[in-house]
Amino acid sequence: MINVTWLNTFCTLVEVGHFTQTAQQLFMTQSGVSQHIRKLEAQLEVTLLIREGKQFSLSDAGQRLYEQGKPLLLSMANIEHDIARDDPHEGVVKVMSPGSVGLKVYPKLLDLQARHPRLCIDFRFAPNHDIQHAVSASKIDVGFMSIKPTSPEVRGELVASEPLLLVTSAKVKSVSWQALTELGFIDHPDGAHHADLLLSANFQQFQHSDLLLKRGFSNQIGLILEPISRGLGFTVLPAYAVEAFREQNAIKTHPLNVAVSEPIYACTHSKKSLSNRAKTALDEAIKWLKP
Repeated sequence: MINVTWLNTFCTLVEVGHFTQTAQQLFMTQSGVSQHIRKLEAQLEVTLLIREGKQFSLSDAGQRLYEQGKPLLLSMANIEHDIARDDPHEGVVKVMSPGSVGLKVYPKLLDLQARHPRLCIDFRFAPNHDIQHAVSASKIDVGFMSIKPTSPEVRGELVASEPLLLVTSAKVKSVSWQALTELGFIDHPDGAHHADLLLSANFQQFQHSDLLLKRGFSNQIGLILEPISRGLGFTVLPAYAVEAFREQNAIKTHPLNVAVSEPIYACTHSKKSLSNRAKTALDEAIKWLKP
């Protein structure tokens, strides 16, 4: 393998055309320049320079080495620059979160991208277990989870909490256990978990979400409240999902005696450092999640 230092000395000499000036440019002695050329010729077993007193010209081998070696040196310099560069506002940042947190965070990250167009936000909505797997496998930079991560390769920092809300149509002025059982439950992927947390803390009659009358199901976070707004049932959802629903006048959240919230963990790989751009996106997201 060609010694890069010798190759750089050779290419510089070809461009400068003078041993002394090359030595000055490279902060070397003239004999050091000559030594690099001799070592390069010995390694390649060819004559690179045709010496004529203090002047020289390139041999055919020397010309070919310069033509192929100079782009190689430039490419290596570009690689070194790219590796060292860690711009906080440039490059792709991959983020995942549960639906409700995503409805809150994603628009804010798009605002960040609008301010810094060289930043690219790659955002996916996913359940907690998929997010943990993606972080541990280094498929994403940042994940937000509503449960504490269990993988040793995932670092989870508690950054906020999100209230769980009981939601009905706006026509329902107040709720009782009997009223809820008559309305029926609009389920969603986290419906059972959310209902168990909030209803068990506020209604003694509640035993398990499976015992509720099911009136519908939706796995689209933006549409879960659609049947609610039409009076087809009630549900329990995190606050950010409720806030994002477009027809606020058609729904009603009901204050309960015991407030229940879900934690929000910002998750990153425990054995790897974040890029500056990922730190920028993470800081922006946390700013909007904190009360």
